[in-house]
Formats: sequence, C-alpha cells, structure tokens
Amino acid sequence: MSIKVTNLTKYYGSYLAVDDITFEAKKGEILGFLGPNGAGKSTTMKIITTYLPPTAGTVEVDGFDVEEKSLDVRKKLGYLPELNPLYYDMTPVEYLDFVAKLDGVPASDIKKRREEMIKVCGLESVRTKDIGTLSKGFKQRVGLAQAMINNPDVLILDEPTSGLDPNQIIEIRNLIKKLGREKTVILSTHILSEVTATCNRVIIINKGKIVADGTPEELQHKSKGQSVVTLEVKNNCDKSALSGSLKEIRNVNKVEFVKDTGDSFVFNIYGDKGADLREVISGKVTQNKAVLLSMQAKQSSLEDIFRELTK
Repeated sequence: MSIKVTNLTKYYGSYLAVDDITFEAKKGEILGFLGPNGAGKSTTMKIITTYLPPTAGTVEVDGFDVEEKSLDVRKKLGYLPELNPLYYDMTPVEYLDFVAKLDGVPASDIKKRREEMIKVCGLESVRTKDIGTLSKGFKQRVGLAQAMINNPDVLILDEPTSGLDPNQIIEIRNLIKKLGREKTVILSTHILSEVTATCNRVIIINKGKIVADGTPEELQHKSKGQSVVTLEVKNNCDKSALSGSLKEIRNVNKVEFVKDTGDSFVFNIYGDKGADLREVISGKVTQNKAVLLSMQAKQSSLEDIFRELTK
C-alpha cells in the first residue's frame, strides 16, 4: 500500500496552489506534511482523498488513480479533515454506526469496530451524549474514530491533536505510531514537536513547492543552521572579559549575553554548523577564572529548519 504523487499541480483560477510536486508515502511510514498557511498542504490532501481534482499530474493510492478510480480510492482511505465533519445531534455511538455503514463495514462487524474505536479514542464517558455538547477535544476524538472506523489502509490526518490536552495528545501520538507500523499515514500539523515525536519522515512544502524531504535527522544534517552552546557560569567573574574571550574562539560567530540570574551569568555562543565548541569554551572559562555551572550544546530543531526553509 502506498501513495504516489507525480507532477501534481493545482490552480484555483489563476492562483497556483500546488506547483508540480512529486513524492511517495509507503506502508509502515508516518509522513509529516508541513508548511505555513497557504503552502498547499490541505489542497494536496484533498486531491489525495478525491475531494478535489488536480489541474495536472497524477495521484495513485494502492495503484488506483484518484480521478479514474475514486470509489476504489475512498475504500482504502480514512480521512480527518481540518474542519471535523460531525453531526451534532447524534451521539458518538450513533455517528460511528452511521459512518461505518457509509464506509461499507459489514453489518456483523459494525458493533465490534465501533466499540474498538470508542475504547481506542477514549470516548467511553461521552458515548451517549450529543456530539454538539462535547468539548473540542472530545469532538476531535470522535473525528479520529470516524477516520479509522473502516480499518483503512491509508490514514490522512489534518491537525489530528487540535484541541486535545497534553495527556490526550500523548495517547493519540502513541496510537498514530502504532497504526503507522501497518498503514500508510500522512500527518499534517503546525505542532512541530508532534512531528519529531511521531513521524519517521518529513516533507516541507512552501508556496506550492516541496522544499525539503527526509527524516528529521536528515533535515537536521542538511540544515544551514548554526550550532549553539548555552553556557552558565557563576557571576563572580568579569562578564565582559569572559564574553570577549569567547568571541576569540575559532568558528564562533556570535556571543550573546542572555541573563544575570542573580547567582550566575548565562550566555549563548553561536558557531559554525557542526562545530563542537564545548572543549574550547571550557578552556576559556578556566582561563578567565570563572566557575562552570552548566554547558549545553543544541542542534538545529525542526522548528529552526522549518523557519529557515519557509521564511
């Protein structure tokens, strides 16, 4: 099972929303699909799920073309759009039974699948309440349950943890990782820590074009960002002298005084990408007769990379 997108282009009138993009997502892969607002993420997902036709290019789901075999594609998919499609006058039990019938779940299996989804998505306490009365978090869980009710081979999730509290987010992340072992999952979100924690591959799209594709580690390695070391020393030293000494280090581009905590001075030292400055910094601290309290090296985060590629 895979999704194959080839030279996909989409215009809205004269506006180019998706610009000749090509990628694949395979079984057992959780693909994080990232980009700023208006980048073309939702348009791409709507084309994959047959909600929109492409202007040019092709999309195949398990070998079925989304234009020529749209009904076959829909049987393979579970989709949670950004705007959750719920009937507020139904209860979760009624709604999941209804969706299961629409999705072609055999009548003999509907109750079993519904109860599995209610348990997996934590809906036991609200199963007989009207959906319209539920909190945003519970509504989101109902939406997740409907996306998975037919046990699809492919899951397309647009902001799946929106409105959930931290405990619920961790539960849903674990669920997505479990599902990703045997399904193809595309996950779109603005919460970049969620991508790092959940996805084993990332695509970043900007202005309709793919600007990055790889594992979080690969993107980090390719990043043009700097290495950063956060240094904390006791404040019984000459702050200016230490700062000047740190600036003399080879491959250091900038020394930033962050704060005086009352007991200590905190600096950020920015160096060339890949440079390990810790040993030399430690030597400069000793040279200036300062007391080292802590030193922490930081690599470019996914957030840093995202900003670098989409600013």
